[in-house]
Amino acid sequence: MIRSRIIVIVVVISGLFLASCGGKKRYAALQMQHQDLTERYQQSQMELAESRTNVKNLEEQLAIERKNNASLREALKRLQGTLDMSINQNTQGNVNISKLVDEINASNRYIQHLVNTKNKSDSLNLVLTNNLTRSLSREELRDVDVKVLKGVVYISLSDNMLYRSGSYEISDRAGETLSKIAKIIQDYREYDVLIEGNTDTDPISQKNIRNNWDLSVLRASSVVQALQNQYGVEPKRLTAGGRGEYNPIADNTTPDGKARNRRTQIIITPKLDQFMELIDKAPETTTETEIPAQNGVVEPEF
Repeated sequence: MIRSRIIVIVVVISGLFLASCGGKKRYAALQMQHQDLTERYQQSQMELAESRTNVKNLEEQLAIERKNNASLREALKRLQGTLDMSINQNTQGNVNISKLVDEINASNRYIQHLVNTKNKSDSLNLVLTNNLTRSLSREELRDVDVKVLKGVVYISLSDNMLYRSGSYEISDRAGETLSKIAKIIQDYREYDVLIEGNTDTDPISQKNIRNNWDLSVLRASSVVQALQNQYGVEPKRLTAGGRGEYNPIADNTTPDGKARNRRTQIIITPKLDQFMELIDKAPETTTETEIPAQNGVVEPEF
């Protein structure tokens, strides 16, 4: 009888022990799943913030373009007013209408030329941006921002991807991305290349690095030497510079803002004659259509 009770007690204790082990495993699995979901959520929030910033920049550019078009329309309105005034005075023999119409038409053609040149420049920027980014993977594009403004190529690299933590030495991870950027630079062999380092406002405390000015220049110099020694970029085209913490693109009071400010920019700049040549080769987005108006005046098309 006593032996049977002992056996029952042993069985019960074993069952409780196995149940406890199973619960711990399930708890550990749920904890890992929760951590994974948390990391995904944080990543999505960062991507959303970046997307919102890009949208804001595009909206600002659109507002500038609308303002420029409004100025052109106002200039045309003033010219039309001058013509109307001249027509009203024609009865008194004070104005040569034919000559005035020719002058206004010449002015309108010049305005149309400016509009078409601006459209061709925008098309050039779009084509260059697409050509420059198509070789970069989606993961690389998270750490690399490529923009083309007025024929100048701006390639911004985050320090997390480019450098070892707290250092100006190039990381192993950056090699593949730098090789693609070096190919872009080699495709534009006649252009000058400025490598510009930027930091956040956190002070640096390392031996032989006095401040963020030193750190930004040293990081730019590391990229210049990598482009020259590892990827064969001609050194006379390269310039290394640093702007320290004094060229921020985001608020330095938040971790995300500081991360955006810690960057290195590669700026590929054509000379003036090269830029004008690019403008001439850009695809047409509008045609120079002249619309006859009243009194023989040709109005530019916007």
